[in-house]
Amino acid sequence: MRSLSTAPRGQSFIVLFFCFSALGTALFSQYVGGLLPCVLCIYQRYAYGAAIAAGFAGLVTASNSFLHRLTMIAAGVSFLAGSGIAAFHAGVEQKWWRGTDGCHAPELDTNMTIDEMKDALLGQPFVACDEVPWDLFGISIAGYNFLAMLGFAVFCFWMLRQRREA
Repeated sequence: MRSLSTAPRGQSFIVLFFCFSALGTALFSQYVGGLLPCVLCIYQRYAYGAAIAAGFAGLVTASNSFLHRLTMIAAGVSFLAGSGIAAFHAGVEQKWWRGTDGCHAPELDTNMTIDEMKDALLGQPFVACDEVPWDLFGISIAGYNFLAMLGFAVFCFWMLRQRREA
């Protein structure tokens, strides 16, 4: 009998479980815990979205070994890209480098009236990328997400190797 990590559908379900667990934690933190995401946090969620698409594609292509392997590679690459974004975000939090333009308060037109500036600033919530809203043992959410996504990527590639050897 094949283990969950060597069965094609099992591999896809593992990827989906990783993604939905991580995104569920992020959404819970946002909507229940009140931790609003910055733009880099949102970019990290896109990587999970790409891995979810690969996971669902893996369910569909489970009977075709070549196509299913491609979906698992796509999931692994999505996780690697997400870990890169998370590492960049952690560096921004540590002030090692400057974040993207979306990480900073929007620049206002100097021709605006005071009321227009107030409306522009208060019209949308802004969360700076270089502030750490929560940490545990000195590691921020971005730091933990880096570790998680890197681990998920390694696991995806390990599953491919296990399946080849099975």
